[in-house]
Amino acid sequence: MTKPVLEPLSTYRSYPPEEMVDRTRAFYETIRRRRTVRDFSDKAVPRDVIEYALLAAGTAPSGANLQPWHFTVITGPEAKRRIREEAEVEERDFYNGRAPQEWLDALAPLGTDEHKAFLETAPVLIAIFGQRSSEGPGGRRIKNYYVPESVGIATGFLITALHEAGLVTLTHTPSPMGFLNEICGRPDTEKPYILLVVGYPAEDCRVPVHGGIKKPLETIASWI
Repeated sequence: MTKPVLEPLSTYRSYPPEEMVDRTRAFYETIRRRRTVRDFSDKAVPRDVIEYALLAAGTAPSGANLQPWHFTVITGPEAKRRIREEAEVEERDFYNGRAPQEWLDALAPLGTDEHKAFLETAPVLIAIFGQRSSEGPGGRRIKNYYVPESVGIATGFLITALHEAGLVTLTHTPSPMGFLNEICGRPDTEKPYILLVVGYPAEDCRVPVHGGIKKPLETIASWI
């Protein structure tokens, strides 16, 4: 059995309790401004911003530290057009028969439908894949563990980093999303989880009032 390789926790920083409260409050005030956006500007995003946000996502915890994710950044008009076409095929099927009425009722306050123009308008799309296995020493395949959980945490880091940079995002999940493997050139051993739409909000951007209602603390957490 391989012995663990450990090192001192040299990056940890401790803060006085008062500063801890101030820092968490400040972070909350920043992140609470985040809104899911569907009206995007076509204004270009600096590549460095996307790269640093992806590096931040790559610091997320993962099962056995195998980091079972891959992020494909799509900026080319032709690739975005193909993604929109394929996504709208699935969305038409979803909205016109596949989705149960209860689901459609839940979506109604958001005003969503099968038309996904933002997939071409937004300057950046990031296809987020989960990897079922990783390459180990000597090229042998190693099974990855807790892939959905790991990818979900990394995506949260990514969204937060992009928000901190002053960008807006949309988590788009047409189902199924197998077409992303072909368009992005990713192997069948990877599963697409989320298509993250990234950019600046359009000048006339509007967001649902429904989306601004967040559950109070006492309904999302408990102490025992």
